[in-house]
Amino acid sequence: MTPEQRHRNMAAIRSKDTKPEMVVRRWLWAHGFRYRLNSPRLPGHPDLVLRKYRTCVFVNGCFWHGHGVSLDMEHGPLNIENSACCKIPKTNREFWVKKIRRNMERDREEQQRLAEMGWHCITVWECELTPKKREETLRSLAFTLNKIFLDDHCVRRPYERMEEETALDRAAEE
Repeated sequence: MTPEQRHRNMAAIRSKDTKPEMVVRRWLWAHGFRYRLNSPRLPGHPDLVLRKYRTCVFVNGCFWHGHGVSLDMEHGPLNIENSACCKIPKTNREFWVKKIRRNMERDREEQQRLAEMGWHCITVWECELTPKKREETLRSLAFTLNKIFLDDHCVRRPYERMEEETALDRAAEE
């Protein structure tokens, strides 16, 4: 590709209303989950915010967020290992490594800030939404949301014993 063609291709990539995000949104809505989109009040502007569940869902593209990629700088020279769904381009490799590493670090920081605020974070990867895996992924997302809701809303109070009950502890009279 010429630099102009590459520029046009990269400029056409959107950050909102992507196909994987639309798949997740349609499925959640059809199954009764209600959400807000790209909340500007929360760190990272999560793709979906389910307030009832205090959960943020991020629908990430494997390439842009480095799904399964190892970018190891701590042990000497740069060690880059591609994953099955994310391959770093060989041209201008240093630029892409820096960009993907920066995205991965930002994702981690934003999710930590959300956790400190009491929000749960779920990341759905683009490769998990292929037609073969889609239904399983979305069902597990619904299961996780329901589990979060039940865990957050169950009342767990220690049972306090009343005076009358302590006298009833004995099975028989002395």
